[in-house]
Amino acid sequence: MSTAKLKLTSLESLGLAAECLRVLAHPHRLRMLQMLLADQFTVTELAQACEIPTPMASEHLRLMQRCGFLKSKRDGRKVYYEVIEPHLKNILHCVEDRFGAKNNK
Repeated sequence: MSTAKLKLTSLESLGLAAECLRVLAHPHRLRMLQMLLADQFTVTELAQACEIPTPMASEHLRLMQRCGFLKSKRDGRKVYYEVIEPHLKNILHCVEDRFGAKNNK
């Protein structure tokens, strides 16, 4: 089949996709996304779940916000994070299907 008949995504768009996929390609970020797809959490709660220092969790969240995956909102003194990119649910579903607990032998 010739490439003229294929509907290919532009290389520029694929470059942006690759950059954001690199951001996702980290176990702590994937864990945070699993949690955030279920509910809103603070950086402290996410850091505890990932067993990492809060400043490190903040950096992970900043990277994911920069890709447009998350937003934060303040409630008094607490800042909660939530997923705003609807396609992340499908990506995480693929990861969980392939690498989830039922596939760990």
